[in-house]
Amino acid sequence: MRILIATMNPGKLREYERLLADVPGLELETMASLAEPVDVVEDCDTFRGNALKKATEIAKVAGMPCLADDSGLEVDALGGRPGVYSARYSGEGATDAQNNTKLLDELSDTADEQRTARFRCAIVIVDGAGHELAMADGACEGRIGHEPTGAHGFGYDPLFVPEGYTQTMAELGPDTKNEISHRAQAAAKLVPLLRELQNP
Repeated sequence: MRILIATMNPGKLREYERLLADVPGLELETMASLAEPVDVVEDCDTFRGNALKKATEIAKVAGMPCLADDSGLEVDALGGRPGVYSARYSGEGATDAQNNTKLLDELSDTADEQRTARFRCAIVIVDGAGHELAMADGACEGRIGHEPTGAHGFGYDPLFVPEGYTQTMAELGPDTKNEISHRAQAAAKLVPLLRELQNP
């Protein structure tokens, strides 16, 4: 089974190849294989909505099954923000550092026990006509630290301390992150669904 991953990022392709390695005969490729780029505006108010929109629009252009995800950070003290706006929390084109600074500013008067948060991810797979085949979501619970630490990862990783750990996601490094991340949780739920699709 061939599935297009809704990304141009070869690193994300490698991550999904590892996360879905238990699905025999699965071939993944990036949007780099498309004749023309597909730009999807992610304007839905849920991670699942954005992932479904992205997968559907790209699958219809590509004429083949497509996997898309959307993810972000939800902070309880901020009513779930930044949520679907995680990548552009401090404005369009914002850098990770700018988003982290805004988040820390908003939490400056928030006590440790109230800094609970989670990374959330939704993954959707649609067929070549854009019909949903499978959907899974995952979450990684934790809390927000007081300053960025660690050299690994991206986004809010330097601020996010996963539950059961004392270091940020950026300090833990990619191997641990790939075991406990929200994307890994969601992808693990997809494995049996993909096996069923291959052997109906």
